[in-house]
Amino acid sequence: MAKKGSGYFGLGWIVSLILAIIPITNLICGIITRVQKGKLLLAILNFFLIFIFFWVDLISIIVNKGIKWLV
Repeated sequence: MAKKGSGYFGLGWIVSLILAIIPITNLICGIITRVQKGKLLLAILNFFLIFIFFWVDLISIIVNKGIKWLV
C-alpha cells in the first residue's frame, strides 16, 4: 500500500495515477502542486509545455509513486 501523501494533494497512489493519466486533470493538478511548492516558473511552463510535463508527471508517479521530478 502506498504511503499517504505520496501523490497529488496527499491522495493515494492509485488516485494520483488516475489523475495523471487524464491530460486535463494532469495539467490542473500539476500546476496547483507546483504553485503550492513555490515553483511559479515551473507552473507557467507546465501550462505552455503541457505534453512534456504530462509525460514527466505520469512517469514520475509510476516510478516514484509521487511527483518528484520538476517540482
